[in-house]
Amino acid sequence: MTAIALPASSVAARSRPIEEPAWVRWALIGLALAFLTLFLFIPLISVFYEALKKGWGVYIAAITEPDALSAIQLTLTAAAIAVPLNLIFGIAAAWAIAKFEFRGKNLLITLIDLPFSVSPVVSGLIYVLIFGLQGWLGPWLAEHDIKIIFAVPGIVLATIFVTVPFIARELIPLMQSQGTEEEEAAVVLGANGWQIFFRVTLPNIKWGLLYGTILCNARAMGEFGAVSVVSGHIRGSTNTIPLHVEILYNEYNFAAAFAVASLLAMLALVTLALKTLIGSRQNKGKADEH
Repeated sequence: MTAIALPASSVAARSRPIEEPAWVRWALIGLALAFLTLFLFIPLISVFYEALKKGWGVYIAAITEPDALSAIQLTLTAAAIAVPLNLIFGIAAAWAIAKFEFRGKNLLITLIDLPFSVSPVVSGLIYVLIFGLQGWLGPWLAEHDIKIIFAVPGIVLATIFVTVPFIARELIPLMQSQGTEEEEAAVVLGANGWQIFFRVTLPNIKWGLLYGTILCNARAMGEFGAVSVVSGHIRGSTNTIPLHVEILYNEYNFAAAFAVASLLAMLALVTLALKTLIGSRQNKGKADEH
């Protein structure tokens, strides 16, 4: 077969990136900015404006009154339990899926993705059907005076369920792209399992791990649907920050509702800033490797 040589000018033309006219670029940028302004900037500004409209005194009183403090404490408690547990599970699951072949691997991946495909409200209802008074384990739990539904354990369980995929799903593709060559070299050199993990695997996934942990924490603190079903909406006892905001808003206490909601808005902004920082660190690390 005879090779056909293309003219140098044709090759150069194909290698050049396609440049859109200036008006197209500016139109796309303007459209993106308009979208962000309408759906991101204006709602954020509105939250802080409504929260501070009646002054700092009302704002501070709204976030320091007993029910609000109880909601903040419960939210932090649920996140403090759910995030470390998902951190351990996410690392273990990602390591197993990315580094090993075993029977049931596809099933494990499916179970990790399950919270993405199931409505949070449905997942909360499942816990009620299992642990509620009329549920499968309800009579036994009531007999032994163990409270899960409409109590803190149920809120923690619901939070863990909806945040399961975030760390594992961040680490699995990262570990798969890195391969197993470095771990195999460490085994040849005589390293044991823990040495391989802490000296080889963990340093390679540290930025992805932080990224997934931040997303997991943000979801844990902002979860509404599943927690709403299992909490019982008991003020000062089983209300998290999102549930407390809903109650205040339904009571037409708008200043207090927006004041407490501003805490979640600040969490979102901090999460966004940390994601951007970690993403830039990841890209810088990849550039240094190349």
